[in-house]
Amino acid sequence: MDNGHLIDMANQIGAFFESMPDRDEALAGIADHIRRFWEPRMRRALLAALDDPSCEAAQRAAPILRDAIAVHGKSLAPAATNA
Repeated sequence: MDNGHLIDMANQIGAFFESMPDRDEALAGIADHIRRFWEPRMRRALLAALDDPSCEAAQRAAPILRDAIAVHGKSLAPAATNA
C-alpha cells in the first residue's frame, strides 16, 4: 500500500472538512468518512504511517488530518479478526 497516496487522499478529505465552522465537527467528519469508506487495511496503513516518525509521506499530513487522528484515531483502528 502506497503511504504517500493514502496521505494525499486523507489530506483531500481534510481539505473538504476544513471549511466547516465547527472544528470538532470537522475532525469527527474526517474520521467518520475514513471509517465508513476506507477498507480496514487502508486504515491500518494510514495509522501506521502517521505513527512512524521515519515515514516521509506522513510529513505531508495536513494539520487538520493529524488533529482528527489524534482525537479519533482509536475509532479508526479495525477490529482484530480471528483468522
